[in-house]
Amino acid sequence: MREQGRYGPGLAEVLPAIAGFAVGAAVLVLLLVQSYRVFGAGGPALGLVLLALLVAVAVPGLRWRRVAVRRRGGVYTPAEIEVLDDDGLAAAAERILRRDGWRVIAMPSRGRPRLFARDRGGRLLDVGFHAGDEPADEDTRTGPATLRMEWRTGVDDLVRVVINKGAYSAEDVRWAARRGGVRLIDGPRLRRWAAGTPLDDLGLPGLDGARHGRP
Repeated sequence: MREQGRYGPGLAEVLPAIAGFAVGAAVLVLLLVQSYRVFGAGGPALGLVLLALLVAVAVPGLRWRRVAVRRRGGVYTPAEIEVLDDDGLAAAAERILRRDGWRVIAMPSRGRPRLFARDRGGRLLDVGFHAGDEPADEDTRTGPATLRMEWRTGVDDLVRVVINKGAYSAEDVRWAARRGGVRLIDGPRLRRWAAGTPLDDLGLPGLDGARHGRP
């Protein structure tokens, strides 16, 4: 379950932050005792103010660390996915693939982010990202410009995937079908995947249920 992102970070991941907070609290208690000896009743009052400041600083810090650990584990909220640019989306997809058990190599092509991945069963993924700001062009050699990618050839069992935060047009879908069944991950599928649903459970042709055997 934790590998799929359905659990939070493990104890080992948050233990440093907890230990740091405990040490800080212990030091503050010692300071309160010492301040009482030096300043009398006003010393602990000042210490309580300092304690409130410590909590105000520590709580957001722990929360930020928890978010960072979650993202490193390949789990993102819809809001986090929405604000990513192409490079950020590629970095997130790389983490998500690793979460699902894929070994991933970043291989940019023509200035565009690109990922190549292999799982334990030997399946290969060629992952590109939708360039939504490019106009469609039916006359291009590689299909609509919104999905223009130089696919690797000569590799058996290569599953080609294009990721898009939004929706695909009917033209995009037709182009993907003509390219031999390119798998399209649109916004809703991407959000499910980022939230913890394994890639094999997204309902993509040739990938659904593939953990039980290669396509």
